[in-house]
Amino acid sequence: MATITKKELIDRVAEMQQCKRVLAKRIIQSFLDSIVDELSQGNRLEFRDFGVFESKIRAARLAQNPKTMVKVPVPSRRTVRFKVGRVMKKRLSDAPTEIDEATGLAIDPSAQKRSRKSKS
Repeated sequence: MATITKKELIDRVAEMQQCKRVLAKRIIQSFLDSIVDELSQGNRLEFRDFGVFESKIRAARLAQNPKTMVKVPVPSRRTVRFKVGRVMKKRLSDAPTEIDEATGLAIDPSAQKRSRKSKS
């Protein structure tokens, strides 16, 4: 599985939109900053078919250190929850599920069947 950095995403968007990298970077960073600002204010962000970002407050609880078995209080804190939208859910379920361990890339099941037949 490949990791895509923000820099790589900026480069892709700049190329797809045929604009300068600086402009794409400014727009993407502004978008990300807006998401963080809205979530920090407790707002819910809904992007139709993509998903929903929500800020939730996790309740305070009593945890246990597994090494020492000592009970430790954990304070409440705010966290972000993301619920996958309809289109993303469909695209992910249609995506190949096998990963090539050598390259970390997804394996197309139909290509794998063809390569096995050609080896026989």
